[in-house]
Amino acid sequence: MNTISANLNIMIKAAEKASKILIRDFGEIEKLQVSKKGPTDFVTNSDLKAEKIIIEELKKAKPHYSIISEENGIENNKDKNNTWIIDPIDGTINFLHGIPHFAISIALKSNEEIISGIIFDPIKNEMFYAEKNNGSYFNNHRIRVSQKNEINDCLFVTGGKIYNEPDLAYRKTGCAALDMAYVASGRYDGYFQQNLNLWDIAAGIILVKEAGGILNEIDLSIHQCIKIVASSTNISSKLSEKLVNF
Repeated sequence: MNTISANLNIMIKAAEKASKILIRDFGEIEKLQVSKKGPTDFVTNSDLKAEKIIIEELKKAKPHYSIISEENGIENNKDKNNTWIIDPIDGTINFLHGIPHFAISIALKSNEEIISGIIFDPIKNEMFYAEKNNGSYFNNHRIRVSQKNEINDCLFVTGGKIYNEPDLAYRKTGCAALDMAYVASGRYDGYFQQNLNLWDIAAGIILVKEAGGILNEIDLSIHQCIKIVASSTNISSKLSEKLVNF
């Protein structure tokens, strides 16, 4: 097993603790699918409960770090150079409909750079994590982006609305965090999407970079309406050509 930092260990433990709530609530939602009475509120409660656990665990270890989270927004604390970025459930619509494809995402931003991140799929028990200059990992195994050279052999992933249909083979899965984790691990060859939030993709940024991938430049001071294109260096220029009107 590779050596991980204290901060990354905290993030992993926080995600694992919060995942117990999500696994339990996800099972309940599957039973409630046929009912129109309150399932949206149920998801919101799951988000809030998971986020509360994550924040509590992170604050125990690093009480002065600042926080950006999907539900609570921005919390500026004494240490403004280090910020946790949290999405308790990325893929909420999947979660609501009983589709087992969603994830907890936690990243650490230090001096305007993402230096570590984890994406945890609690249903499949798949943990993706990365730290600056230490590589990307999936369940303790080193991962790298796809090594394909021909774009016609590639499979991409996206989300949201597409206004100009690209000439690419692609899927839509409804979970930006896992889309990026899958690019980092070579399951997908690339990812492109617009109108994202920072908490959707913060952990994925370091995962893709440390797995040898390349991304467009992202301003981490902007929290919404983010555009992202991620792939291996092998096909980056070819993908950019296909996405010229994206």
